[in-house]
Amino acid sequence: MAPQTFSWTDFEAAEARFADAVRERFLLYKHHVLATLRADGSPRVTGLEVEIRVGELWLGMMPNSRKAYDLRRDPRFAVQANPGPDAEMADGDVRISGRAVEVLDARERARYAHEVHPPEPFLLFRAELTEVVHTGIDKETEEIVLRVWRPGAALRTIRRGGGTEPPRESA
Repeated sequence: MAPQTFSWTDFEAAEARFADAVRERFLLYKHHVLATLRADGSPRVTGLEVEIRVGELWLGMMPNSRKAYDLRRDPRFAVQANPGPDAEMADGDVRISGRAVEVLDARERARYAHEVHPPEPFLLFRAELTEVVHTGIDKETEEIVLRVWRPGAALRTIRRGGGTEPPRESA
C-alpha cells in the first residue's frame, strides 16, 4: 500500500508554522541534495534547486539527467536542505520525502518558466509529500529534537538525550 501523499498546500494547511519553518530553512541556500533510486535500487544523490511556490514544491532539472531517469522509473525521493557552511547547523537539518510527479501540462510548465526562468530546456516535477523532518538541538537540554510530520497525522516531536534513556515523544 502506497503512503498517503499531500501537496505543499496541504502541508501548510495541516501544519502552517512548521511548514513556514521548513520553507525558511530551504530559502537559506540555493542548492540542496536530492536522493533518488537507481535502477539497481542503490541510492543516487545529486545537487538540485528547490522551488516552493504556487502551493507546490517543485523539482526542476535538465533533460537526460540521471536523476530525471531515476524519478521517471521510480518516483520516490528525499531532498535534504543544504546544511550550510559549517558544522554548527544552527538552523537545524530539514528533509522532505515523497513522490515526484512529472509535469507535462504546457500551461503549468509555462507558468513555472515565467516565474522561475530555468535554463531551457528543462524537466519539471511536482512533489507529493510523504514525510517532513526537522532535526535540531535544544541548547538548554542538549537534546536532539526531531519534529516529524506525515500526511494525515499530527506533528510529532521526539527528544533524545546523549545517555541511555529512551527517546521521549509528544504529539
